[in-house]
Amino acid sequence: MSSVEDGEAHIRYVSPNTYVRVRWFNGTNMLEKLRNKRIILVGDSLNRNMWESLACLLFTSIPSSPAEVDKLRRFTNSWKSVEYNFTMEFYWTSFLVDIDNNHKSGKKVLMLDKLSASSEKWVGADIMVFNSGHWWEPKGKSRAWELLEYQQKLIKSMPIKLAYERGMKTWATWVERNVDPNKTRVFFNGYSPVHRNQKYNQWCYNRTQPLMDDSYVPGFPQSMVDAVEGVVKGMSKPQVKYLNTTKLSEYRIDAHPSLHITKDEKNANSYADCSHWCLPGVPDSWNRLLYASLFFLILSKVWAK
Repeated sequence: MSSVEDGEAHIRYVSPNTYVRVRWFNGTNMLEKLRNKRIILVGDSLNRNMWESLACLLFTSIPSSPAEVDKLRRFTNSWKSVEYNFTMEFYWTSFLVDIDNNHKSGKKVLMLDKLSASSEKWVGADIMVFNSGHWWEPKGKSRAWELLEYQQKLIKSMPIKLAYERGMKTWATWVERNVDPNKTRVFFNGYSPVHRNQKYNQWCYNRTQPLMDDSYVPGFPQSMVDAVEGVVKGMSKPQVKYLNTTKLSEYRIDAHPSLHITKDEKNANSYADCSHWCLPGVPDSWNRLLYASLFFLILSKVWAK
């Protein structure tokens, strides 16, 4: 598909002596269950990875059927199957909460109790898939914000776990107030592991086989994973399902774009992409889990057709 980022379309840049085996997917069956529905994926580039995967899985199932792919605006994509009257959209928001790059303070301010401006466009979707995490990690000059705002107060410093938890509670409150659990299914996609840890020989560069044991050392604080899981479990209505995709993804140190585009061996430290995933690849498994969750909800009649 033309919407897939080049660095993630691994099948077009497969290295010599590597064999790609694609596990085929019954997309028409999923499309039939999604007829007349709208799904949105909201979050950072990892959820865009998931959106691209799902679009490819479904689109390739109906190659001769009319479809519309639109880049509505920067960081917003839409794919529609005319035959099934099914639409899937992606909205980029790294934090789910809002960030004001033109704050009156003259600083970039992350607003922990104000949801992303795109949230008004999320309302009414039948399926919502959210994620957030990677953009909260960076420190110093790599951090996207300079100040935090909470309860109308500007804050220079706050433990990241606490800031993340407050941001996720703002998102959870929005879900509780704006989403009808009888009509809309909501999912939160778990943290996607990064394989950049050279200290523990866990760097994706030049890796061609999955990890075969549980030796992976997470780079993302477990306390933040616990925080978002706690927010989901603590919601007043049990309307959000947590897609725990982290563990299955940890083994796939071989499945990142790495240097398949740049092939700049001398600058591997700078250019090896060990965060995103090749397509076909790991995000396809995330979407199979999503489909399985939806399928069982339909079978149990928890979710009205």
